[in-house]
Amino acid sequence: MLMRKNTFSSWRRRLAQRAVHAGWAWVQRTGSVTAERPGRFRFGAMGTGTRLAFPLGTVFGEPWIHLGAHCIIGEQVTLTAGLMPDLDLGPEPILRIGDGVVLGRGSHVIADTTVTIGNDCYFGPYVYVTSTNHSYDDPHQPIGKQWPRMEPVDIGPGCWIGTGAVILPGARIGRNVVVAAGAVVRGEVPDHTVVAGAPARVVRRWTAAGGWQPPLRTPAPVPIPEGVTPEQLLALADVEKTDAEADAGTDAAEGAAGNEEKSAEKSAEGAR
Repeated sequence: MLMRKNTFSSWRRRLAQRAVHAGWAWVQRTGSVTAERPGRFRFGAMGTGTRLAFPLGTVFGEPWIHLGAHCIIGEQVTLTAGLMPDLDLGPEPILRIGDGVVLGRGSHVIADTTVTIGNDCYFGPYVYVTSTNHSYDDPHQPIGKQWPRMEPVDIGPGCWIGTGAVILPGARIGRNVVVAAGAVVRGEVPDHTVVAGAPARVVRRWTAAGGWQPPLRTPAPVPIPEGVTPEQLLALADVEKTDAEADAGTDAAEGAAGNEEKSAEKSAEGAR
């Protein structure tokens, strides 16, 4: 027995879905934190154009957190200064994030002592940076009850930190470093290197004399010529889209013609 589709119920579900999506988009816009709309947060500094996406992760110690300009802090990102909220951490900032930094969704930056992230660093999702580690010197005490060790963390400008990487206390990462996804970094990492593994080790390095060693396996992307405007790029994208649609239409027409030819051949064979 065929059941008649309830078109009214389907229409109501579609309407409710649109309302939910529109409502959630409004909540995300309204709940985001900016220098102009900080809400309950009082960061030590927050640059122009910086935004913390909603929903936020855990944020405390914000008077000792300095955020540069034009940063993008993804959803559910944790930013903390100090071991716990409501501590007096002195006159100097504890967590410094430079201009143009992107922190991917679900990342954590835990600054119990100083953590510095340089300009134009990009973090993938779920990166974990901490200046504190548990100690286990006393074998008779639970590890969680032993006083932790703290060491400053410094991440140089222009770095790319891959998804799920862990940056441990005492790490000093140089300029324009690539940290592979899932890497666990401690100690010093030189400028212009690629590190991977747990613990992370250098797997590729750039020097002015020798370039990248081992050599890159893919060609460098072609840079955008100087003087090209965003409007021209958008127009080029429209042209490419139109060409692709035209190619798709040609392929479809050729396919239809081929099918008609095959049908005619089969009909002729049947007549014989």
